[in-house]
Amino acid sequence: MTAAERATLPGARRVVVKVGSSSISGENSAKIQPIVEAIAASHARGTEIVLVSSGAIATGMPFLALDARPTDLATQQAAAAVGQNVLIYRYQAALRAFEIVAGQVLLTAGDLENPTHRSNARRAMERLLGLRILPIVNENDTVATHEIRFGDNDRLAALVAQLIGADALVLLSDIECLYTRPPGEPGARPIDAVEYGDDLSGYEFGSVVVNSVGTGGAATKVSAARLAAASGIGVLVTSADLVDEALTGAAVGTWFAPNPTPGDVASTGPVPVAVAAVEP
Repeated sequence: MTAAERATLPGARRVVVKVGSSSISGENSAKIQPIVEAIAASHARGTEIVLVSSGAIATGMPFLALDARPTDLATQQAAAAVGQNVLIYRYQAALRAFEIVAGQVLLTAGDLENPTHRSNARRAMERLLGLRILPIVNENDTVATHEIRFGDNDRLAALVAQLIGADALVLLSDIECLYTRPPGEPGARPIDAVEYGDDLSGYEFGSVVVNSVGTGGAATKVSAARLAAASGIGVLVTSADLVDEALTGAAVGTWFAPNPTPGDVASTGPVPVAVAAVEP
């Protein structure tokens, strides 16, 4: 995909879709079904889809009788171990009607820094896609430590998109698009598109936050979008409620146009993984 237009999404060969914890956990767990339906429709059109899904810790919290995201690493790991199992089960249950099988892929930051692990991860996902399996990727929260985490799954999604040579990346969140400043503030204007190389220094994106179920914010999406766009990958940031519109090329969200002259990222070796400033 080279055209900086949302309308090219339905014809994309390979797309990475990322969904956040708050969109699919707790009272929003039912949103897995429409997300899967949109992905299945894209899959049926011939597009290869990789789903990067947060939500392991958030999904596991009720099973550990936790009312808020745990702050200690051991409990986070325990919640992730339980929640990842339940999360994949929910996805597979929703996919069954479409005769699509999910394949779980858990990564750490070290996996994408180590050339051998990186090559293995790419080969595994290429084979899954070749078999028409839906790879569902998440950070391996059960073994990751604060020192070696990706920081947020927006960045993980951008790195996965680079890893497999995706044509586009769709970052799903709780808001329809990005704004020039936090949308609740006076003067906030929606951002329709960001051309490659645009100066965004005058905009006020929300910093990384840790809420009751996950991590992230507008700033992490902008950072991830620019990382992917630099590699020639068009990026759409929009609401999880608009996933069907996003994958069918509707005029929704904020579009980050790809670098028109990207280098061969896939052959340049491991991608440096900077740890985001996220407090546990």
